[in-house]
Amino acid sequence: MVGMTRDFSVPQARNLVTALPGPRSIALQERRVASVSRGAGTLANIYMERGSGAILVDVDGNQLIDLGCGIGVTTIGHAHPDVAAAAAEQAAKLTHTLFTVTPYENYVRVAEKLAEVTPGDFEKRSILVNSGAEAVENAVKIARKYTGRRAIASLDHAFHGRTNLTMAMTYRPWPERSGMGPFPGEIYSLPISYPFRDPEGMTGEEAAERTIDYINTHIGATELAALFVEPIQGDGGVIIPAPGYYKRLSEFCAQNGIVFVSDEIQAGFARTGTWYAIEHHGVVPDLVTSAKGIAGGFPLAAVTGRAEIMDAVQPGGIGGTFGGNPVSTAAALAVFDVIEREGLLAEAQRVEKALWARIGDWAERFPVVGDVRGKGAMFGVELVHPGTKKQNPEALRAVLLHATSNGVIPLDAGSWDSVLRIMPSVVISEELIDDAASVIEEALATLG
Repeated sequence: MVGMTRDFSVPQARNLVTALPGPRSIALQERRVASVSRGAGTLANIYMERGSGAILVDVDGNQLIDLGCGIGVTTIGHAHPDVAAAAAEQAAKLTHTLFTVTPYENYVRVAEKLAEVTPGDFEKRSILVNSGAEAVENAVKIARKYTGRRAIASLDHAFHGRTNLTMAMTYRPWPERSGMGPFPGEIYSLPISYPFRDPEGMTGEEAAERTIDYINTHIGATELAALFVEPIQGDGGVIIPAPGYYKRLSEFCAQNGIVFVSDEIQAGFARTGTWYAIEHHGVVPDLVTSAKGIAGGFPLAAVTGRAEIMDAVQPGGIGGTFGGNPVSTAAALAVFDVIEREGLLAEAQRVEKALWARIGDWAERFPVVGDVRGKGAMFGVELVHPGTKKQNPEALRAVLLHATSNGVIPLDAGSWDSVLRIMPSVVISEELIDDAASVIEEALATLG
């Protein structure tokens, strides 16, 4: 692997010593049902104890191939020793003081690195917060303050978080939004470029004009404070808009004083072979949100963007008790170093090539597969009823059950719960990709 010299504390191989879930997981599940809200649902009731690289080890000693990374968090691999050491060293010195009361250097260093790696060569500022949803909420506040406008737009199939405001910006009603309203007003959802489901031959530019027409006729360009986009929609089904789509939208935003926000919470931070996925579209956003992979498993998120936009907020207008705390920022600085030192942008590109080589023909081989799409270590396999483009959530459930029962942990996705999401660590080996694909193929072969 390019640039890789790491030794893993767990052998990088799938190895099952019990049925899944094993007896200790079953016992823990009984305790969980008695103590944890059922609202915190789980994909697979297999309880994990440790991990390394692309392998998770459960409480019964089974080794499972992780194709989900905690939904994109452990991009650099589980329990990277440098990240663990940095966090432990910081925890022994200072765990909290609150940056907005008495600041500390780590916060500043993370902001400096974000200014370096985010797209654009203009002057930038950042704010650090706890989670992706909080980053989006702050980006909304910043954009509204800067523009003096109220309206916010996101795209169909978007997922921007689970708070009340970000739920209003999230497309899918079930299960996240059901019964949770009312939601804030002045939030609009716009049609997106969805190549698999758009009219045949529709270009990215044509899809963008459709989106722009919706802005002009349903909102009014002069009323819109910000347009939030995911360069690759994760929860929406790993949707990658057609070339030219985001380029045209960013031009429209610049012409009309609309803040263009790239939500990189899932696709950013080296997952797709660049620091940020919007780079694949040739677009420089005004604001960027980061989270998930930024700190290797520690809670941290950020909003980074043009200095004049970020500085429009009055002192005290944004912030939070734990945002950018010393331990999480120490972990993030180690993640920056690991990505650069181990060449993990190139590793993500290697994983992309390996996935295309291994699963790129699934739509031709399995009638239940309608489309395979992806970038870097972020792929989606859309399942359909054979011979149609009708969504097939039943097939996805069958694939997930077979995979998790056999030691492979992928993710579900899509507005219709019909997309198999594959998001491994960028350090996953070709051997693990092959093994995991073989397990999934066993299920696909029974569904055609």
